[in-house]
Amino acid sequence: MAFRDSFFATRFGLTEHDLENYLSEALAMGGDYADLYFEYLATSAISIDESIVKSATQGVSMGIGVRVIAGERTGYAYSDDLSPKRIRNAAKVASFIARGPSTVEKVPLMELRGGNLYPVLVSPNETDLVDRVALVKRADKAARDADRRIFQVQATYADNLRHVLVATSDGTLSFDRQPLARMSVAALARDGSAASQRGYSGGGGRVSLDFFLNEKTPEHFAQEAARQAIVQLEAIPAPAGETTVVLGPGWPGILLHEAVGHGLEADFNRKGTSAFSNRVGQKVASELCTVVDDGTIANRRGSLNVDDEGNPTQHNVLIENGILRGYLTDKLSGKILRQRSTGSGRRESYQHIPMPRMTNTFMLAGESDPGEIIRSVKKGLYCANFGGGQVDITSGNFVFSASESYLIEDGKLTRPVRGATLIGNGPEALKYVSMVGNDLQLDEGIGICGKEGQSVPVGVGIPTIKLDRMTVGGTA
Repeated sequence: MAFRDSFFATRFGLTEHDLENYLSEALAMGGDYADLYFEYLATSAISIDESIVKSATQGVSMGIGVRVIAGERTGYAYSDDLSPKRIRNAAKVASFIARGPSTVEKVPLMELRGGNLYPVLVSPNETDLVDRVALVKRADKAARDADRRIFQVQATYADNLRHVLVATSDGTLSFDRQPLARMSVAALARDGSAASQRGYSGGGGRVSLDFFLNEKTPEHFAQEAARQAIVQLEAIPAPAGETTVVLGPGWPGILLHEAVGHGLEADFNRKGTSAFSNRVGQKVASELCTVVDDGTIANRRGSLNVDDEGNPTQHNVLIENGILRGYLTDKLSGKILRQRSTGSGRRESYQHIPMPRMTNTFMLAGESDPGEIIRSVKKGLYCANFGGGQVDITSGNFVFSASESYLIEDGKLTRPVRGATLIGNGPEALKYVSMVGNDLQLDEGIGICGKEGQSVPVGVGIPTIKLDRMTVGGTA
């Protein structure tokens, strides 16, 4: 698609000449670089509780963010009004804040052409709202029908369609149409006087509504949420202490995302505040571990044709056979570290400054059979799903709660346990990986990553892996 046929050109009458003028305004007081980020976002959300549709909302937001970089100083201003006057005013404010002594040569804008990772002709939010309401009603019914002990269900569906346009002073002009949809189901189970237990499941991606009709249906998510809740009814308190831990495939990759991924974002490393700072080329994990961040996987929640600085996303190898190979960089961090952007500049909206962020982060598959990994453990803990967690970037220390886990006794999964937390250190934990399964899975498409007040959609993944040593906090 040519720029003249793009969303912002046809809807708002923007021309390349306009964009070049706004960039010139942004650099009027000097600077090394400037960019314009236009965004138009249409959203909808539906939720059902007590078998009643409690809310159904739709909305639209739009705006522009103007950034000027001068050395390590950044000037940023935004406006929710896309009139020429307001855009020029935002450019002037950003220019005034940065006030760089240097100047850059004006470069003609060139359209960035590439493939489309999510060729969704009809975005979910462009379909009839009645069809989307039907999805949450189906999820509610399926969860309640799954087991008589399920007494409460909450089902939600949300989608958005984001149009973005990025123009930069170094001559890049890119635009993208980004659909996104997600369904989630939470179920509570109770049996007699025992405390109620919760199960949760969800998924989606940059997909059409057909995904929820033909691939991952409301019934799929509902039955999985109900299953998890029922399992927890039979769980015993988790034992505490140091033990062997096996992580199941898929969503448990959230531990990798938090404990390792954030520490490999370049802004923490250029400031020297990450446990991985100045360690490129060093061994930071078992030789069985190769960790990548890949924003180019079709239809995945964390994927993007271009990042929020207008650069194509990439397949980035972060750790290769245990050796740290590099960081995730955006424009500013790459400039300071004298590295090229890895297509990792992301922002929540036009109101936010971009920063290095993950897309889809996962460990590559190994050669071990998952069953063999379980059989190799005489006594330990198998973690199938995780809830919340936190990590200290500087030290690498993390704490994660396992929402579904089982004892491993004499090479077999036995009793489910509740209240287990994993306590460790990111750079240290991966050194104890002794087996990696051949069953890599990515999560179903529910990830939301928060950093410095900004949230963006992400993906995670991991094969079954065995960690010979990890501290488990429990209640027994």
